[in-house]
Amino acid sequence: MLDIADELNRWVEQGREFAVATVVAVGGSAPRQPGAALAVDSEGTAIGSVSGGCVEGAVYELCQQALEDGESVLERFGYSDEDAFAVGLTCGGIIDILVTPVRGGVFPAALAAAAGGEAAALARITDGPSDVMGRALLVRPDGSYEGSLGGHPELDRTAAAEAGAMLDAGRTGTRVIGEDGSRCGQPLTLLVESSVPAPRMIVFGAIDFASALVRVGKFLGYHVTVCDARPVFATRTRFPEADEIVVDWPHRYLESTEVDGRAVLCVLTHDAKFDVPLLELALKLPVAYVGAMGSRRTHEDRNKRLRDVGVTELELARLRSPIGLDLGARTPEETALSIAAEIVANRRGGSGVSLTGAHTPIHHDGQDPPTGRIASVA
Repeated sequence: MLDIADELNRWVEQGREFAVATVVAVGGSAPRQPGAALAVDSEGTAIGSVSGGCVEGAVYELCQQALEDGESVLERFGYSDEDAFAVGLTCGGIIDILVTPVRGGVFPAALAAAAGGEAAALARITDGPSDVMGRALLVRPDGSYEGSLGGHPELDRTAAAEAGAMLDAGRTGTRVIGEDGSRCGQPLTLLVESSVPAPRMIVFGAIDFASALVRVGKFLGYHVTVCDARPVFATRTRFPEADEIVVDWPHRYLESTEVDGRAVLCVLTHDAKFDVPLLELALKLPVAYVGAMGSRRTHEDRNKRLRDVGVTELELARLRSPIGLDLGARTPEETALSIAAEIVANRRGGSGVSLTGAHTPIHHDGQDPPTGRIASVA
């Protein structure tokens, strides 16, 4: 439910009662992954989604029922029958949804942390004895935790350690605690939702293509920085949607800033005096993606210059150049879409080919969050 934390945190601040339906397990071609949520307040207002529309109506009613009786419920939705009147998923997948009335506990603190961009993990029991179903822990990066799963203190410590490991890796998914660790006579399944700061996109080169890429990057949930050594181009007027605008030599800025394994670096300068020292450094960093703009002639010349300064063939193999997928793009907006498509394909393991006639999965198990809040499914 942390994927809709901003709005839910406002509901908490306004004193509104609500129930949240969260996808806790999936099978087959399910449209949403664990952690996706739909919430309904006491006035009937709904936000979020658990299936892209297939079962939202039934889940809405489950939320209303949870608000009335104050009980959590776990419901499974599978494939709808051929007459299309049964509630189910037309895609043929299966989803398990946990519906929980939110009334105190650690939920408000978890929502406030996620809405504030803090790193935190919410661990909830999604399979186990009925008296502990839906119980939750809020786990911080330092290993401290709030709340209780309602059993033995050893269970809380075990669950906090599991959730902490997933938070460190920036992952959302399920973990099973065995019978011995659960201290309740049977195994327990936890859904761990990790809320992490937005991944970074750094766009080097304050050109028109960069302006379009900033907009697409923000749409995808990145914290976007534009960096250029030329102050006349790197301005707030030209890049109003960027989170940061930095006037500095690209390689010098990259040396001084922090990046992690989710960061994407887009080099749009296509000028050797900027590109070569920047890419020499970028290709040694453990980031998710490094792409560079330029013609194929520019690409070959740039690769030669990079080899001349000691960049290895293994490092060069990480470089996406010319940047983007082959969409036949012409305009800055089309080019930005091409670059974003390659970033998503790289992150999710997609082939980049048309789905028409292909025999590849539509949904892939990715390693990064689709947005800046909820981390990927393990």
